[in-house]
Amino acid sequence: MAQFQNDKEAADSLKAAYQQLRQEIGKVIVGQDEVVRLVLTAVFAQGHCLLVGVPGLAKTLLIQTIADSLDLSFNRIQFTPDLMPSDIVGSETLTQQRDFQFVKGPIFANIILADEINRTPPKTQAALLESMQEYAVTVAGQRYPLARPFFVLATQNPIEQEGTYPLPEAQLDRFMFNIQLGYPSYEEELNIVKNTTSDRKPTVGKVLHSADIQAYQALVRRVPVADNVVEYAVGLVHKTRPNTARTAPRAQQLLEWGAGPRASQYLIVAAKCNALLTGKYSPDIEDVRAVALPILRHRIVRNFKAEAEGATVEQIIKELL
Repeated sequence: MAQFQNDKEAADSLKAAYQQLRQEIGKVIVGQDEVVRLVLTAVFAQGHCLLVGVPGLAKTLLIQTIADSLDLSFNRIQFTPDLMPSDIVGSETLTQQRDFQFVKGPIFANIILADEINRTPPKTQAALLESMQEYAVTVAGQRYPLARPFFVLATQNPIEQEGTYPLPEAQLDRFMFNIQLGYPSYEEELNIVKNTTSDRKPTVGKVLHSADIQAYQALVRRVPVADNVVEYAVGLVHKTRPNTARTAPRAQQLLEWGAGPRASQYLIVAAKCNALLTGKYSPDIEDVRAVALPILRHRIVRNFKAEAEGATVEQIIKELL
């Protein structure tokens, strides 16, 4: 790993590495620029992502490509109704010497793709969410730390809701971003079809290693933030909370529940990272606004009036901004 004289030099290096990552990922992933930006922001900000999109939008390929460009280990877990917690974290098995040995599950990797997380019962969901919070798993009273950096990207299909177990709000709150994937444009889909129906297989270069990523994660935490930016972020979160002194009138009318303190924390950390990736050394209010939608989207709950009026969560957040 490169050694830097000061944080300014390290920040310039992070921006350059980010641009190189975008180029390498772009060899495989066509379009989805905003999704790539948010996922990489979460990686450097030590957050987890919930990715919501219909099947066939290359969610798995996107995460595999990011893992390849970051030189990190990657595991995909397909969540099903019969999946057990031990299928994720691992279990103890009896050896020929008649003692127990812990066999690690697929959670022991740097990047985890939890595919269709809402298809598995809450008990199994909780096993994954515990490791997201604690960066460790506990089996038979023994604690096993996970490899760092550790990053979970969970997917949900917004169409089929039969036979699913929706994540409770308290578990949704563990994810830094809720990222919505849309369909590609006509031109992007032309490129996708041309690239994926030929024998050309692009090679993604390794841009960063594990030690580099952890150093940049520490750098993001050291970025200074002006008081007015913190006040804007906390004020924005307070606007979403009904029946409080700082509630926005629109939120009072349309929201049942607002965002908690973790939203304020994530707004500042993600704003710091967004500033570094765009070449600034300290975040401003625009950096908070740039990350507000995916952070607040899954943390506010509409009331009956909002549903009757057809007011979406996105519309309410944009009004508050």
